[in-house]
Amino acid sequence: MSLFEPFQLPFMARALVELVILGALAGTVGVLVLLRRLAFASDTLTHTVFPGVVIGYLMAGDGGIFWGALAAGVVTAVLLTLLTHRRRVSEDAALAMLLTTLFAIGVVLVSRQTGYTSDLTAFLFGRVLTVTGEQLGETAVVTVLVVSLLAALRRPLLMRAFDPEGARAAGVPVGLLDLVSNVVIALVVVAAVRAVGTILVIALLIVPAAAARALSDRLAVIVPLACLIGAAGGWLGLAASYEASVEHGLRLASGGTVVLVLVALYGLAAAAGAARRRIRLGHAGAGLEALR
Repeated sequence: MSLFEPFQLPFMARALVELVILGALAGTVGVLVLLRRLAFASDTLTHTVFPGVVIGYLMAGDGGIFWGALAAGVVTAVLLTLLTHRRRVSEDAALAMLLTTLFAIGVVLVSRQTGYTSDLTAFLFGRVLTVTGEQLGETAVVTVLVVSLLAALRRPLLMRAFDPEGARAAGVPVGLLDLVSNVVIALVVVAAVRAVGTILVIALLIVPAAAARALSDRLAVIVPLACLIGAAGGWLGLAASYEASVEHGLRLASGGTVVLVLVALYGLAAAAGAARRRIRLGHAGAGLEALR
């Protein structure tokens, strides 16, 4: 399989740049998701931007998708923060209500269109091979904004993740930090929605961070490793789908192939992590035996 030849084509080169940026961005935010155990919240956000995507498309065509998704993502992040901070509603119930209600609205809106099946498939699973230079610019802007936010709020976000009660006692605005976390996740979903769709983006958020965590216990290593795994998954997935489709006549969806490659990388990382722990335990056991 050639890792470089397919990307001499302009549309493949654009797709590669988009997925490498998204992989690194989602890998970074995915570490926050992993630390805060926000996988279900992230899954909810990937579904609740769907009506915004549809409304934006209906109002302004492809150019309205980003802005519709952005509006829906921010509104969802605010609603999610408000609902989960009210003790009358449990977090899982609030997430379930938002997910089912807003996603159903999106499906109803799409079902009223003539090309219902094709439109729904594009919105849910994306079309990474049709990424334009304008979309690359939007993704780059979102990436700079998200990384800047995380860098500026690194210490309070870590305090909130590891010791929420201590953070409250220290006067850290926990509610505001939760809103920032939700908005950051929503921005990743917005950036990725046209490339991989609202469904597959959850894999970009969760799998690279989980793979990095399997390989290391140090946060300073996990973050860059998650970025690297996310970017590598995009690269290898695109190359594999191109090879299968063009060279062997086996059509493979690019977005789905990227996800499968990421899962395979996670499997390798989990196996390597387990081997590392066994070696460490063996050395520890040998050290204790020597002390006796």
